[in-house]
Amino acid sequence: MEKNYKLTLAYDGTRFFGWEHQPDKETIQGKLETVLERLQGHPVDVIGAGRTDAGVHARAMVASVRLDVAESPEEIRDYMNRYLPDAIAVREVKEAGERFHARYNALGKTYRYTCFDGPVKPVFDRKYVTLLDFSPDVDKMRRAAEILKGEHDFRSFCGNPRMKKSTVRLVDTIQIEERKDRILFTFHGTGFLQNMVRILVGTLLEVGRGRWEPAYVREILDSKDRKLAGPTAPPEGLCLMKVDY
Repeated sequence: MEKNYKLTLAYDGTRFFGWEHQPDKETIQGKLETVLERLQGHPVDVIGAGRTDAGVHARAMVASVRLDVAESPEEIRDYMNRYLPDAIAVREVKEAGERFHARYNALGKTYRYTCFDGPVKPVFDRKYVTLLDFSPDVDKMRRAAEILKGEHDFRSFCGNPRMKKSTVRLVDTIQIEERKDRILFTFHGTGFLQNMVRILVGTLLEVGRGRWEPAYVREILDSKDRKLAGPTAPPEGLCLMKVDY
């Protein structure tokens, strides 16, 4: 009998072309579906809570999938982990309600972006941080982040210029912490546009670099013009930490 399952996944996105299927390219969704198709004997459709970009990581991405298999949730998890590449791990498989949908039922997401600001380059976690060639003014970045918090039209921070749907989003938390030689940006919101977190970080870093005053980010927001915002920060510093339901 077919059942609906909720999967919680961790992955190192370094060598993948993002979450979403792409012909002839290795993606997270593609790898999961290939393994589950082998288990079930016919194609499956894995739905992710979001679509992380190429090179972006996740500690707790959530996906839903309908399967008609005899295996228990723990056996499904173990089977997947046996055949998935080392860079993808299924942390948990649970039976979900009939109507559970990983994307439509998600209430919020937490992303963390990590920058390295130390004198000696990192070795062991170099694939998960973005190296800075300057020391940003964290206080200025925090003042700019206060302006960005709340419900706004974030069109200036959307990487898709042809976006037809609403670009209004609620970002209720932007924390910027210094931990030794790292600067951590933590974002929580109801949802994020394509490249939005990376463009927000790129913009805040321009403020931290001294190129813009914090108040300028209000002009960027009001302009609804991507060209006025900062660059898209590199993917390796970004990690999806949690999805709320």
